[in-house]
Amino acid sequence: MKINLISVGTRMPAWVESGITEYAKRLPSDFAFSVTEVPLAKRGKSIDIEQVIRKESDALLSRVRPQDYVVAMEVEGKALSTEGMAARIDAIRMEGRNIALLVGGPDGLGASCLARADEKWSLSALTLPHPLVRILIAEQVYRAWSILNAHPYHRG
Repeated sequence: MKINLISVGTRMPAWVESGITEYAKRLPSDFAFSVTEVPLAKRGKSIDIEQVIRKESDALLSRVRPQDYVVAMEVEGKALSTEGMAARIDAIRMEGRNIALLVGGPDGLGASCLARADEKWSLSALTLPHPLVRILIAEQVYRAWSILNAHPYHRG
């Protein structure tokens, strides 16, 4: 299984890259985690925000493969426990599918991303900065793997 976090925004701080790399390298190749970045659309006074969201959503969806199981990361999505997330990932893995996790820009995901999503998950009701979201997702993917493999990292 491959889990690809497809996120709006480029040029993350070194601490973000380091954190993601650390969790990704702990995972075995049959449970790979990667991040795909798409550029933030240009914003300005005369720019229509709906157009910006559409452009970013089109860019996100262009990185999704037809057979991918798509999860939109949304504040209003389903709140999962760590064990619940592990169970969902395991069920998707048993279907033989890869997961594409979509994270929108500052204005969120567009209607096209939400329509393509097989599920919507929420990390928190809090507003989280995008760099932190990336590390949080990477850590939770590693923790899900540790639960599924009875690894001591998760001592639940």
